[in-house]
Amino acid sequence: MDGPAGNAADIRARLIEAGGLSLDRMPMLNVVFDRLTSACSDNLKPLVASPVYFSFGGFGSGRFGEMLDAYENNAVAGIFHAPEWDSHILVGLDRDFLFTMVEALFGADGAEPPVEDERAFSGLEIRLAQTILEQVGRALESSFSLVSATPFRLERTETRMEFAVIGGRNNKAVEAKFAIQALNRSGEMFLILPQSVVNPMRPALSKVLTGDTAARDPKWTQQIAAEVQKAEVTLRAVLEERLLTLGEIAELKVGQIIGLDATPSTRVKLEGNDRPLFWCHMGQAQGSYVLRVDEAIAQDKEGTTDDTVG
Repeated sequence: MDGPAGNAADIRARLIEAGGLSLDRMPMLNVVFDRLTSACSDNLKPLVASPVYFSFGGFGSGRFGEMLDAYENNAVAGIFHAPEWDSHILVGLDRDFLFTMVEALFGADGAEPPVEDERAFSGLEIRLAQTILEQVGRALESSFSLVSATPFRLERTETRMEFAVIGGRNNKAVEAKFAIQALNRSGEMFLILPQSVVNPMRPALSKVLTGDTAARDPKWTQQIAAEVQKAEVTLRAVLEERLLTLGEIAELKVGQIIGLDATPSTRVKLEGNDRPLFWCHMGQAQGSYVLRVDEAIAQDKEGTTDDTVG
């Protein structure tokens, strides 16, 4: 189209596109979705005996209607109400996702070929989808608490995408995709956030996390610390070390005495799993040898140690 009318239409199109989201300016979305991936894996573990793995497949923006059309007759959509946002979001589970979870839930080992039936979803599969979506809702609440806390309440499920309405078909939205793997099979979960939900969170989503941040999950950090502290470490006290040639070692005989330069005042090196930790002084108490920690062994940035005895 040429002329003034064509120029006006082109300007309107540019203005509409300018109202879209600059996802590359919201790095916290990656953090939220990565955290959602881990939370979904943890929440689904109690449901199935087989290992279930989630992975984040990326996100993009577009029209709400076009996003839903790609899953017509091939997914179960859950509509969540986020009261603190005064809005709704949509989470969908595609056919392969549900069929994989049904087999994993009922103890299949993956030996049978995957189901490729295009039939309507059964009542059992719908109920399973609701159970999974409830777990996803808990994961959403934990993940988005980094930027904007709100509960997520599953209001209903839909199998026909034209009824999964949370906004106008031409409204802009953000879509994130997640892959699931279990029993050597895969499926997809998708999350759709209206732009009207994301816009108020732009300042929080634009933050860049560097170093230690308050975004870490304190419960998870505490659990990791508790498990690490249970790890067993072998300690070894080294009074002196000597270098011998292979020939000298081969000539050693039972009863032979090897002289040491160490004296009772020589400091002992305390090692943990072959890593030098402390210089100590040796003594006796109640008939046993004991060590008194004197100082930590200095380590440089390359991880080597200064073993010089002072």
